[in-house]
Amino acid sequence: MKLLTSLEAAPEVAVGRAVTIGKYDGIHLGHQLVLQQLLDEAESLGLDSAVITFEQHPNSVLNPQHTPLPVIGNSQKQELLEQFGVGLELQLSFDIWFASLSPRQFVEAILVDFLKTKLVIVGDDFKFGAGAQGDLAELKSLGVEFGFDVRAVEGVLFDGRRISTTLIRDLLDQGEVVKAARLLGRNHKTTGVIEHGLKIGRKIGFPTANMTRDCEGYLPVDGVYAGWLHCEGQRYPAALSVGTNDTFQAVPRLVEAYVLDETTLDLYDKIVTLEYIDFIRPAAKFSGVEELITEIKLDVEKIRHRLAKEL
Repeated sequence: MKLLTSLEAAPEVAVGRAVTIGKYDGIHLGHQLVLQQLLDEAESLGLDSAVITFEQHPNSVLNPQHTPLPVIGNSQKQELLEQFGVGLELQLSFDIWFASLSPRQFVEAILVDFLKTKLVIVGDDFKFGAGAQGDLAELKSLGVEFGFDVRAVEGVLFDGRRISTTLIRDLLDQGEVVKAARLLGRNHKTTGVIEHGLKIGRKIGFPTANMTRDCEGYLPVDGVYAGWLHCEGQRYPAALSVGTNDTFQAVPRLVEAYVLDETTLDLYDKIVTLEYIDFIRPAAKFSGVEELITEIKLDVEKIRHRLAKEL
């Protein structure tokens, strides 16, 4: 898959493109339905496929005080789109210029002139242009004028609610990683570099790998999770802990992983992916080291049992 991050150099195309547009900050089952139709139609019509998405959430410009964190980061998004089979990702910076484009300006400058679009596939609640003033009806009208077709895909429901990134974020905020996985069509993951920490875990016999705060992939509610740690093609069973480690001293909120039965594994400065399988217990503050060690041992046995079901 080719990645473009600006409108400076128009990509070559032989016959035109099938395009979808959206934040795609979760690539959940609803997004996947749109993407699958995009790829099916592109293949049927002999078109190249492209996804227009954004480097940051539009609220970072439109409403900075209420900018939600993405469920997946940009590199995670790129990897998922590539796995899906998308030919081109146009990842635009949602800035003042972009936010000011009228529906017509957006269509003419980006869809027509830049991407040579012949087909647009979007969700049935799609809005675009300055102030979100453009809707599906206007997009279809502009399609007739500029020579591209428009098709809408209905949203996917879960327990009577439309699947959305907001719904998935709410589930993760409750520790509901199993339900979130059902909506994502995959287990939720956090990816980042392992950094040197206080090494408290090593001193009590449970060395943990601390992930940097600039990691990608939304952190679920504070607590302990059963999961897998992926590094350099290997998968390890792990206890994942999200929180601030108040038993010893307050530290910025992070995720750390203890690889079961491993005390010498060196993960420092390596890129690691943590995969959440199930919620084990909420975060807690313990009265001392012995109480903490006792609880960690209980956690490890619960996690070992839970992960055995995944083998």
